[in-house]
Amino acid sequence: MDRRSFFKKAGTAGAGAVAATALAAPAIAQENPKIAWRMTSSFPKSLDTIYGGAEDIAKHVAAATDGNFTIQPFAAGEVVPGLQAVDAVAAGTVEAAHTTSYYFVGKDPAYAFGTAIPFGLNSRLTNAWFYEGNGNTLMNEFYATQGMYALPAGNTGAQMGGWFRKEINTLDDLKGVKMRIAGLAGRIMEKVGVIPQQIAGGDIYPALEKGTIDAAEFVGPYDDLKLGFHKVAKYYYYPGWWEGGPTVHAFFNLEKWSGLPKHYQAALTDACAFANTNMLAKYDMKNPTALKQLVAEGATLRPFSQEIMEACFQAATGIYNEISGTNQYFKKIYEDQTAFKRDAYLWMQLSEYTFDTFMMIQQRAGKL
Repeated sequence: MDRRSFFKKAGTAGAGAVAATALAAPAIAQENPKIAWRMTSSFPKSLDTIYGGAEDIAKHVAAATDGNFTIQPFAAGEVVPGLQAVDAVAAGTVEAAHTTSYYFVGKDPAYAFGTAIPFGLNSRLTNAWFYEGNGNTLMNEFYATQGMYALPAGNTGAQMGGWFRKEINTLDDLKGVKMRIAGLAGRIMEKVGVIPQQIAGGDIYPALEKGTIDAAEFVGPYDDLKLGFHKVAKYYYYPGWWEGGPTVHAFFNLEKWSGLPKHYQAALTDACAFANTNMLAKYDMKNPTALKQLVAEGATLRPFSQEIMEACFQAATGIYNEISGTNQYFKKIYEDQTAFKRDAYLWMQLSEYTFDTFMMIQQRAGKL
């Protein structure tokens, strides 16, 4: 081959390579489009663990997409008030929200299952039901009717029963108590004489301080310490039977979610799963230390009496049957979760319960 022929062929190959490169760049751009979303939270930034779930989602999505898909979190009130988060998503005001589904039971009682129903599941069983059971499928069938898609994106673990200005020893002590309590738990407490109030997290302290309410539940020791509830209500009750394993969700506008490239959907799904497990780990790490500090600063721990627990359990069962008679989505989800719960707690009695009970006995005996 002479020099002229060689360079002619080489030049042709080079042009082809340049053309291939030119074609590849737009294709890659199409596969990885620049997308910017806003995510409104129902929580203030001061509650770093629960608000931090939104930040975790944003960081992991950006890292997984080389910064092509970004989500900017906003604290409650920066775009819309905390209790309007899903309305903003459904309307397309924002693409996403990080909130608890049960805040919106006033729109439809079926929203309760997204977070927790009273006397429902603990955190482990909640995750099992969502991920391996029918939880995610059933909830997203319902959320689709609201113009949204959602994924678990946080869990606080079993919560505390709240702060009271006075001791609550009997059912009569609950009568007339004005209590901030969210979700279906408010309806159940109403059955035993409580006057439920729906108040966003950032507004609870001033309401307690001014006497607008007599009691309040929120999350648990770490967040409650930050909010200073022990300074205005002395008695700290347990357990929060209405939230055995409450989930925080990431809600997405259904049209926006459906329009994402599949690998962006996968990245967002994985980011939410990380936020879900990471939040629970943080609370399990932080709550013990916070509880010690609360007691040192004057909080008085008290268990709800068996009388109160039994009365509330019976009230809850009655309310669920009542709602199931008129709400098809609620009935379908309730029956599925109840069937799962029956078998799951049989297993828990043999495994978690017996092991944890033994270890707690060793702790009380000073052996740990």
